Amino acid sequence: MERIPILRMGEFLLVTIQVDMHDRLALALQEDLTNQIAHSRSHGVLIDISCLDIVDSFTARLLGNMASMARMLDAETVVVGMQPAVAITLVELGITLEGVRTALNPEKGMELLRAALRARSNEDGHAL
Repeated sequence: MERIPILRMGEFLLVTIQVDMHDRLALALQEDLTNQIAHSRSHGVLIDISCLDIVDSFTARLLGNMASMARMLDAETVVVGMQPAVAITLVELGITLEGVRTALNPEKGMELLRAALRARSNEDGHAL
């Protein structure tokens, strides 16, 4: 079965979805990502969906679930690269990505992750 690669970039994990997501692949990604967060102790996940032309309700729900699971494992998640047509479709269908932070592109997404880590370290009174 094909897998979506998860790359470590310093304190963050990068997931770039380059293929159409079918249900089994999405579920495998969810499991792989949670395992990788726990194993690497990463504090941030950037998921690039710029190659996806379609995000159905199942995939949208899984993105939300991955963000929730990441939060439980002490990692922030940002989804980047959503195509305008995908955003329009999700809104028209009434699908919200509860708890999922989004950014226009990977650069802006990394800025959000870094800002979240700085804010967290300021709250805790120490660097992560």
